[in-house]
Formats: sequence, C-alpha cells, structure tokens
Amino acid sequence: MVFIVGPRQVGKTTLSLAMKDEWEAVYYYNWDNQRDRAVILAGPDAVVENIGLEELREELPVIIFDEIHKYTHWKRFLKGLYDSYPNQAHIVVTGSARMEVFNAGGESLMGRYFPYRIHPLSIGEILRPDLHDAEIRENPLEIDQAAFDKLLTFGGFPDPYIKADNRFVQKWRSLRLKQLFEDDIRDLTKIREIDQLEVLAELLRHQVGNFISYESLAKKLQVNGKTVRNWLATLQALYYLFEIRPWTKNITRSLLKEPKYYLWDWALCHDTGALAENFIASHLHKAVHFWTDCGLGSYSLHYIRDKQKREVDFLVTKDNVPWFLVEVKNGNNRLISPHLHHFHEVLHTEHAFQVVLNMPYVDANCFAEKKPLIVPAKTFLSQLI
Repeated sequence: MVFIVGPRQVGKTTLSLAMKDEWEAVYYYNWDNQRDRAVILAGPDAVVENIGLEELREELPVIIFDEIHKYTHWKRFLKGLYDSYPNQAHIVVTGSARMEVFNAGGESLMGRYFPYRIHPLSIGEILRPDLHDAEIRENPLEIDQAAFDKLLTFGGFPDPYIKADNRFVQKWRSLRLKQLFEDDIRDLTKIREIDQLEVLAELLRHQVGNFISYESLAKKLQVNGKTVRNWLATLQALYYLFEIRPWTKNITRSLLKEPKYYLWDWALCHDTGALAENFIASHLHKAVHFWTDCGLGSYSLHYIRDKQKREVDFLVTKDNVPWFLVEVKNGNNRLISPHLHHFHEVLHTEHAFQVVLNMPYVDANCFAEKKPLIVPAKTFLSQLI
C-alpha cells in the first residue's frame, strides 16, 4: 500500500485521482461520503464485491481510500483487505493527519505500506516538476520574479498560488482553518477547548522561529504545561505547524532547548524576518521528507545553538551525519555570520550557506563550493526538490 499524507488542500486527492490517466480501473472511496462510508463499514468483503476485485483483469486495479483515518478501526479494515486479498490490487490511502498518531493502537500495518508526505509547492517543483534521482540538482534554474513573489506572498498551497487573489485567499484560508479547528479536531481528538487551541495557534503564528516557553503559553491560556505540549502535538499531527529540534551531537557545551516551530502555510507570517525564515524552513522540510520517503537515505532538519549563544538557523543531516548548514538573511549582507564559520569547522559539514532571500539570482552551482558562502535564495532553492 501507499500512504499519501499532508495538510488539507495540498493536493492529495487530486494527485491520487490522477492515477486514472495511468490505470484502467481506479476506484475511489471517500470516508466523508455517506455512500462510500457505508461500503467501508460493511468490511473488506463489501469493497471486494462492490468493485468485482476477484474478476479476471488485464492489470491490477487501484483502490483509493480518502480520509479513512477518521474511521476508528481503519487499521483493522486495511489490514484485513491487504491480507485477505494479497497482490490483487494497488491500495492508496490519503489523509490530512499523521496517520501513525491518531488511533495508534490496535492492528499493526508494519511492512504493508510506504508513506509519502506531500508538501506545498516549492521553487524546485515549480521549475522542474519531474522526479530526480539525486538529492541536489547540479544545474540551478532562475524562477521568474513574479512567480517567486507570488509563492512567497500567497504560499505554496495550490489554490492560493494559482489564483493569487487576495480576496479569494482570505476566504480560502478562513475556511481551511475553520475545517481544521472545528471539523478535524472534533473528529480526531477529545479536545473540547477549541477556542483556547485557536488562541495557541495564533500565539505561535507570531512566534515563528523563536524559542517557546511552555509555561508562558500555559499561563496565557490558563492551562498547564502538559496540556500545551499535547495541543502542540495535535497541531503538528494536523499539519498546522512543524517542529525543528536542536542538534546536540558533536557540539561542546550545546544548549539543550525545546524545538522551534514553523507553519506549513508560511504566508500566515506577517513579520518579514519570520516569513523569510519560515519560507526557507519549509523548503528544507520538504526536501528532507522527500529524500527520506524516496529511499535516498535518512535525513533530518535541525537548528544549532550553544551556551555562548552562537546559533545557526538550520542543519540538514544525512544518515545522522551533519551535511550542510543554512543561515537565513532577509537583507543582502556581504559578511558571513561568524557562527556559520564556527559550526562549519566544528561539524565538518560539506557545505555552509548564508541564504539571502532578496539577493539576485546567480547562475552557478552553490553545492559545488565547500567553504561557507553567501548565496541567493533563488539559486539555492532551485537546486532542491
């Protein structure tokens, strides 16, 4: 089976239904559709009968289950279908929540599926939507300034990016957040303090990339620290935000800190500095997920800070080994951060970049350089996925 997961409105259903162009028989079941739900509730045999799965076919059919994680016994259902009718269908499961989090107990699907995480559009994907076998594109491409500004301003979710209309985006974003806080949280969790959870989300929107004090947030929300942590885990699982944890290995006198948080929809950031940092963080987050999901290795994204308050925004690791550093700047500063130099030497990273958001595009492979380097965001990001 293939699991396609990601935030609401990122294009999971559109992507899965595009399989109709490649396969003759594609069957789609949406948990939110009453008729489809009745078939799923009747069990795997009902699905088999509904699509005639046991009939002789020239090629295996594709069965798509959309948002099935809302079903309490979704794991048991999929395991039963997969085990009872082996090698008789391709099964695709989509969900707008991290499916390993909700309804985590019960049947195990270990060894029965590959997960793929879908992210908003990125510069690399806009320029070259084809798949690539290596992590880095050796040849950068220049994105049109209008397209770059549109992606930065309206975000990478397909509808806002394509429409690029302020009134439409305001309505779209309002509806998406309403579905998140009223529908998804109600259906998937036991949280009843929805209003306070919305306040937490708003507080975090104004603290993107900053160190978070759980106790300070708990005091503002009039709950305890454990509740705040649980709510943050829920917002992560529903793809409102993602966390980046500190890298502490190989760092003398490293400062153990809580994770930093960034938004899946970077366009929600109003502060220009936070927007630039979240924009780069989202591209790196997408890259490490894609490389990992495609089997190129095990990648992760971190930040670095020690007790001397030396800090670098991002570190990308490969197979638990530091690979490259990224410091984000909004303005065109011609001096490299001394912290970038320091951690490049300490961690022996292959590359160290000071990525400048508004710097003009340079047609050169920045990954060919081994020393710390100031690079344009347009060049750097075009070489990622």
